[in-house]
Amino acid sequence: MPTQVLIVDDHPAVREGLATYLGSQPDMAVCGEAADVCQAMKMLEDHRPDVVIVDIQLADSNGLELVQRIKNRDEKIKVLVWSSSPDSLYAQRALQAGALGYINKRHATSRIAEAIRRVRDGRIFLSDETADQLLAVAAGGRRQLRVCGVEGLTNRELEIFRLIGQGLTTSQIAESLHRSVNTIESHRTKIKEKLGAKTASELNRAAVQWMLENG
Repeated sequence: MPTQVLIVDDHPAVREGLATYLGSQPDMAVCGEAADVCQAMKMLEDHRPDVVIVDIQLADSNGLELVQRIKNRDEKIKVLVWSSSPDSLYAQRALQAGALGYINKRHATSRIAEAIRRVRDGRIFLSDETADQLLAVAAGGRRQLRVCGVEGLTNRELEIFRLIGQGLTTSQIAESLHRSVNTIESHRTKIKEKLGAKTASELNRAAVQWMLENG
């Protein structure tokens, strides 16, 4: 039986393009496409996919939270995270959330198919560069990633930092994440402390600059 794949990405053209490619693979079949967490969780119930491809940035949530919800619902489902964000920020977070693989969107679609087959078989998939980087961290070598600055933010803090960089106000972020304004303000305070920003304006500038550099 072909591997049943569910694609979760909030860009229709991206989903359709990937679905078309995966549909051409003899050992794969796309059983569904979802734009957000709500659709994804319903399709999990309806289609029982073998592998779920999850984008980091979703319209209604952080993809890492979706990974955790998928694994809490059914440990047997394999998850592959793909993103246009820096591997150094998200690869380790994706594995910690329960995904078996992480691949950047800059890679060719043939690599995505390879990644799907690997996680389907219960093996971890990372690019060689990312794997070397994480191994260096584990070994405590000189190439250890910084646990400070943006890398030191929690998943929720990083998500809020990105939204700040996109120009959203505190109330807009609260509405987007379905949290109270006070909760977002508390997160902003912690982010400022971790990044060494003294004022809200300084934090906003840092977030905008980070988004310009990392997208």
